[in-house]
Amino acid sequence: MPIAPFTLRLLPLALCTALPVLAQDAQLSTVEVVGRTASGAYHAEEAAGAKTELPLRELPQSVRIVTRQAIDDLGATKVDDVLDYVGGVSRQNNFGGLWDNIAIRGMPGDQNIGMATLFNGFSAGRGFNAPRDLAGVERIEFLKGPAAALYGSSEPGGTLNVVSKRPLWKSAHAVEAYGGSHGLKRGALDSTGPLADRLAYRLNIAVEDRDGWRDHVGSQRQVIAPAFTWKITNDTVLEYTGEILRHETALDRGVVAVDNRLGAIPRTRFLGEPADGDVRVDNRTHQAILSHIWDSGWTGRLGLSHRTTGIHGTSTEALDLQPSGLLTRQRRLRDYDSDDLAVQAELQGKLEASGLQHELLFGIERYHFDMDTLMQRVNGGPTYAIDIYNPIYGQARPTPAANTDTFERQRNTAFYLQDAITLAPAWRLLAGVRVDRYDQTMLNRRTGVQTQQEPTSTSPRLGLSWLPSSQWTLYANAGRSFRPNTGTDRGGADFAPETGRALELGAKWESRDKRIGATAALFDIRKRNVKTTDPTDASQSIAAGEVRSRGLELDLAGQINTHWRLNASLVLNDVEITRDNNLEVGGRLLNVPRVNGSLLAVYEDAFANGQRFGMGGGVTHTGKRLGQARTQAEVEAGTAAFELPHYTTAKLVGYWRITPNLRLTLDVDNLFDATYYTSSYSRLWVTPGMERSITVGLQAKF
Repeated sequence: MPIAPFTLRLLPLALCTALPVLAQDAQLSTVEVVGRTASGAYHAEEAAGAKTELPLRELPQSVRIVTRQAIDDLGATKVDDVLDYVGGVSRQNNFGGLWDNIAIRGMPGDQNIGMATLFNGFSAGRGFNAPRDLAGVERIEFLKGPAAALYGSSEPGGTLNVVSKRPLWKSAHAVEAYGGSHGLKRGALDSTGPLADRLAYRLNIAVEDRDGWRDHVGSQRQVIAPAFTWKITNDTVLEYTGEILRHETALDRGVVAVDNRLGAIPRTRFLGEPADGDVRVDNRTHQAILSHIWDSGWTGRLGLSHRTTGIHGTSTEALDLQPSGLLTRQRRLRDYDSDDLAVQAELQGKLEASGLQHELLFGIERYHFDMDTLMQRVNGGPTYAIDIYNPIYGQARPTPAANTDTFERQRNTAFYLQDAITLAPAWRLLAGVRVDRYDQTMLNRRTGVQTQQEPTSTSPRLGLSWLPSSQWTLYANAGRSFRPNTGTDRGGADFAPETGRALELGAKWESRDKRIGATAALFDIRKRNVKTTDPTDASQSIAAGEVRSRGLELDLAGQINTHWRLNASLVLNDVEITRDNNLEVGGRLLNVPRVNGSLLAVYEDAFANGQRFGMGGGVTHTGKRLGQARTQAEVEAGTAAFELPHYTTAKLVGYWRITPNLRLTLDVDNLFDATYYTSSYSRLWVTPGMERSITVGLQAKF
């Protein structure tokens, strides 16, 4: 169904039913701009995802916020464009370009799903999620460390919270047009203003088409993100946020390594089958928040979020590489759908007890999640193979047969409590706990077998901050996390959930004018019950693995002076498998470098005629990473490890404000056209980084 007609029919229904979806605290400040920003901030003072009024400098946790200014300076249109500029983030398997997937502090999630993500404080990681477009996004909050005490099932390395743009009470409008390398064409609209004395709207729309830089791999994307704010009374507000996104592209598993060597074939070569066409990812999200400030100063919030996702299409994927260069392939048909309904109720306020000031948060959450998964596949054999050195497309395509046909149902009820305590003028204590009761049922339609598990998890966290001066903070925190494992073992029993614990020790500094902030953090994370191969049956799994991550993070961001703003990061990360029945004990995890770092600097000034300009650039470095895990048998046999080489990339950014309302921009990515590889699932599925690309944009405000 076309997106625009669908949305026009759905918006009145959403407004009439007034689904109260919990988004963000209405007390947070709103950015008073539309379109691309200028002379904004890199350093943020608070994070909505932390669910506390404590400023970031006082919060006993490392939080990295990518502001709208940083997004615009990078020319970023999707989350993937900013990842290299956030310390401790490494790219993981992106499902052939159909979703975003990262590890934070070396801790990846389930390799068969995307990353753990929040959208305005609600889970946005369940289901099948297209690469997130940034047209309707105000900022991205990387919450380092466990978030289970607030959000439940998650990774101990960190969680990403995407915050959407909000309606403004002054009319403002912007249109943007972009063109560039590899057939890029993109248009965007950002419009906001009052509809009545107590009703305001915001509408973000983006349409994008790319021919793509890899052979036969283009993409199309459409996103519409409406938002409404209704001030029912002076103390009661209803907010609605929606997002409809469609993403279409060929499922592209990348290139292959020959004898552990990359570069044997061009980075542009497509090894699938062009005749398969595109795979379509559809995401529809609807949220609202009903908030009321009571006479006592406490705030009550009630919300409901509804998300549907789906992946539909056919692909051809690498199966086995012969010494001759002949690549056998598998053809797959996917028909995936999910439905996610979540309700939250919170009460937040301050009180004084025993001479101490408390900021309390009480919350209840309930979600219903259904996932319908149908995959058919067939091994094409020699008649469907392709020569990687001289590919010839167009062979007769084999018809996939039934392989996976499941229906998964998840139900979860959770209670959580958080208390931010001012122990003394220089001391803050943050304590929280969440109890989740999880009910999962999995029906295998092919066998008729249904399994069920009902784990209960308690996730505490505790943090302490010491503020020895108005600029410095020393802090420590500890927390636990969990994530249910899907599937069953060879005996039909459910897997125990993954559990994690994390320790963090750090220091924060903020300039006196609050325009620059820096964080240094040491962390130690352990995760247990990671699924690994059953030693008695290699086709089955057991929850017996353990991994560990230790590291040092350094982050700095802010406005250095009138002309310069800067964003920098450096991370040293040691991740290893500490227990496994099949993989190399002591080996590293896939795609996690020991070293990564970045630097972004932008200079702004004005010409003599008053026209403003900005210019700058960025450099990122990613160290060597493991490209395919080695088994213990391979280690004993002396099989060499497959590693992705380190890489350094540079980018160039600039703008010229021709008039106060008209601006021209230039973005050059991979300035020196370096050949590099961003992630790998195996030697046969290696994702190459984009070659040099140039984008020119024109933005007009009115």
